[in-house]
Amino acid sequence: MRIAQVAPLYESVPPRYYGGTERVVSWLTERLVTLGHDVTLFASGDSVTNARLIPACKKALRLDSECIDPLAYHVLMVEQVFALAERFDLIHFHIDYLPFPRIRRERVPSLSTLHGRLDLPDLVPLYREFSTIPLVSVSNAQRKPLPWVNWMATIHHGMPANTLPSSESEGRYLAFLGRISPEKRVDRAIEIAIRSNRQLRIAAKIDRVDQEYFETKIKPLLNHPLIEFVGEIDDSKKVDFLKNAAALLFPIEWPEPFGLVMIEAMSYGTPVVAFPFGSVPEIIADGICGFVVHDIDEAVKAVARVDSIDRAGCRKHFERNFTDERMASDYLSIYQRLVHPKSVSMKVEEGVLNWMKLESQTPSTT
Repeated sequence: MRIAQVAPLYESVPPRYYGGTERVVSWLTERLVTLGHDVTLFASGDSVTNARLIPACKKALRLDSECIDPLAYHVLMVEQVFALAERFDLIHFHIDYLPFPRIRRERVPSLSTLHGRLDLPDLVPLYREFSTIPLVSVSNAQRKPLPWVNWMATIHHGMPANTLPSSESEGRYLAFLGRISPEKRVDRAIEIAIRSNRQLRIAAKIDRVDQEYFETKIKPLLNHPLIEFVGEIDDSKKVDFLKNAAALLFPIEWPEPFGLVMIEAMSYGTPVVAFPFGSVPEIIADGICGFVVHDIDEAVKAVARVDSIDRAGCRKHFERNFTDERMASDYLSIYQRLVHPKSVSMKVEEGVLNWMKLESQTPSTT
């Protein structure tokens, strides 16, 4: 199948540092290439891929000091994609609603995976207008605010199982990995660690919009001897950071669409202590790969129990549910439905007819 993958341009594919959507696009793209599909990736020019790369800008926009308006590059990329649309059997977008006006005017099948939050009132009239666009949610929780749009499926993210081997040794410290922002609640992580008398290492980026929040609310909390602020880290450092942790703290207070760091931790067998917002109950099997808690008191009690989690069992939960192989398989099923809708419909109808025939031939037991 000839597939186009269209990534955001804020980070490279895969990202050099923090970046969720672009990382998922990379995992999906590389798995599709491995499966023998003809994949074209629209992304920043510093991306690294085995697919055919069509750069929409020179480098990741977040790292480009000359970039003032990142939206301009995304609009140009959408035009670039549709100028080549006839080359593809299907175009898979990962850039929210930007391509919607063009999608419904084009003949080439398209799919959009939504990676962000959908509970904002501003989005309702937009999705009402474009309610027929084929969409994929990354968790069931994510789609709840907009149940009436054209959801094709919920497809949880998946990552390569062979790149992050599990660790059966008990970790030494608590970890917080991600982004400094009010909804991520690193302040909760700090309180949990101090009350648990456990070291906390914080590996997180600080976006420009959150700089004041960091300076006024978080920085004063970093002076405690149990707290270490590591800053933003790349993939090579993330390996040891997660692998050697006793647990990952995920004390969010917002409707998290997925939370990639949870499955990254689980891939090492590192348990996760998380608050039950957004996708968390779908991702964390309570007592198997961590604990779902409702407040700081419960979190402190959970930290005291993390050593009881079987890290090999945690890894197995990851392997059963969150690999790139499973993710690619799920997406390919949707691609087939969109590219060959008549043949899929015929197969469904044939299956229903066969079932009805078998039912009519089954002797009654009454």
